[in-house]
Amino acid sequence: MKTVKGYHGEFNMGSPGGWEYQRIAQLLGKMAWGLIVENIEVGVDIDFEHAQINAVPGFAKMILRAHERGHGKNPVNVILLAEAETLDIVLENKNFVNYLNTLESVKASLASPRHLSLKKEKVYCKGEEVTVIFMDFNSNTLLKMAQEEDIEPIKEAIKQGILVNPRGMEPLGAKGLFEVITEKYKHILSKSTIEHTPWTRQFYSRSTTGPQGEPIEDLVTWTERHWEDVVLKPAHGYSGHGIFIGRNETENKKKYIQTVLDAKDYIIQELIPLPLWSERSTWPLEEERSLSLQEWQTDFRCFITDEGLQGFLARFGGVPTNVGSGGGIQPIAILKSDITPRAAVDKINQALLKMGYKAFVQIQEEINQKAIEMGFTYLLGPIKILFRPRILTIDHLKDIRHYANNLWQDAIKLEELWRKGQLDNVVGIEEEEKELALSQPWRGNPALMVSDGLFSFGADLMNEE
Repeated sequence: MKTVKGYHGEFNMGSPGGWEYQRIAQLLGKMAWGLIVENIEVGVDIDFEHAQINAVPGFAKMILRAHERGHGKNPVNVILLAEAETLDIVLENKNFVNYLNTLESVKASLASPRHLSLKKEKVYCKGEEVTVIFMDFNSNTLLKMAQEEDIEPIKEAIKQGILVNPRGMEPLGAKGLFEVITEKYKHILSKSTIEHTPWTRQFYSRSTTGPQGEPIEDLVTWTERHWEDVVLKPAHGYSGHGIFIGRNETENKKKYIQTVLDAKDYIIQELIPLPLWSERSTWPLEEERSLSLQEWQTDFRCFITDEGLQGFLARFGGVPTNVGSGGGIQPIAILKSDITPRAAVDKINQALLKMGYKAFVQIQEEINQKAIEMGFTYLLGPIKILFRPRILTIDHLKDIRHYANNLWQDAIKLEELWRKGQLDNVVGIEEEEKELALSQPWRGNPALMVSDGLFSFGADLMNEE
């Protein structure tokens, strides 16, 4: 990507989410922006409603393509399959089902595995034949359910291709895959995929090459010497669990390294320079009753289907950057003014500072109340949202579309390599999971995948360091 710097931190091929939270963040962001420009002149023209931002319509169209591939023009019965205990509490699943039900000739329901049954090799939910399933949990969770629930209907749906996030795609979520992307198989993959893949190695005592191609005699010894420049992650982890960030854990590095070695199935990655994916946004300081420019880490999720880029999820917070770790979701806006993203961000931040603490907090309270009404909450309160949106340009969109198309095609190539057994050394999954994946090849059929990027769109802090 010519206009976008940075790296993808991980892929999610199993049960990617977040599409609905960005849609709501856009509504709240636009509402906040309207209140801001009533208070003060900002002098920046931006668009919160660009069609490329919201992934929900594209996700829904993918579901319908998957139905048509298997059932033609027959009635559509979509099941969003989730764990029983989440049925009443996961906002985006409930909202997506409601959205699907607004589409012509579509019936959609939210269900758990216990609602499914098998009759003459057909999958039913509450007495009606199911034509498409999106499963909001991964294969390892499914197999754990088998201890208490009948998962045979789901296994049959997998074999028949009724499940649209196919198990054959899930092995590509292994973070160890990044090692072969930049080495063994880079000759068959896209330039954009390779350029945005950070240096990654499976972590154990081994010889290899470093971030600059330098020889490493023993990776464990090298890690001790370069501790503040690396991150250790579970190869199959998610939501930031089990991550050790060297620069944040300087006191007991030998202990953490041994913990990781004992756990096995870990990868080491270069620490992507924090200023590259940091931006400043205006934020209130409650005790001081003042506003400040606060530095946040940013995360940028791209939703991709067989028809290319569908939308985004923009998060902010610390490291790792997710809502569960105290972060929030940032509205996205496309820059229409003829200025640079950095100039736009600076003008917006300065206008917000000039507006003053009292006016800022009044708007924040109004937005928080609206967020609560919309169910945009986490644990006990509204999800954090920034008034200063993440600024992208039309050129950024063009380059991200190119990146997304390439990544989709490269994933198809990688899946084929995995099915041939050529990635077993970097994709370590249990035999039962492997059997599920092999029973449902993907091969580029309609599905949803995401790439989580630590990207700069021109307003980063890298050049300020």
